[in-house]
Amino acid sequence: MEKEQTFKIVKEDGTTLVYRIIMAFKWSKTNKNYLVYTDDTLDENGNLNIYASIYYLDDDTKLDPVETEEEWNEIDNRLRIISNQDV
Repeated sequence: MEKEQTFKIVKEDGTTLVYRIIMAFKWSKTNKNYLVYTDDTLDENGNLNIYASIYYLDDDTKLDPVETEEEWNEIDNRLRIISNQDV
């Protein structure tokens, strides 16, 4: 069994948030690295809250927001692929 990977973010007020990494990938179309992760909370419909950010190999302290609908569509497509593999 593969060990789950996590990362922490410390907010300005000192609160530490822990996120579990679902997947990371580099998309050749944008030449960007994407990180898809969760805090394992559920939304009002009982679905897992999932987040995505752009990350940098040379700066592991920086996450930027995903900017375009095309990027979100690629992330969604990849999530669908891995969710079908887990079934």
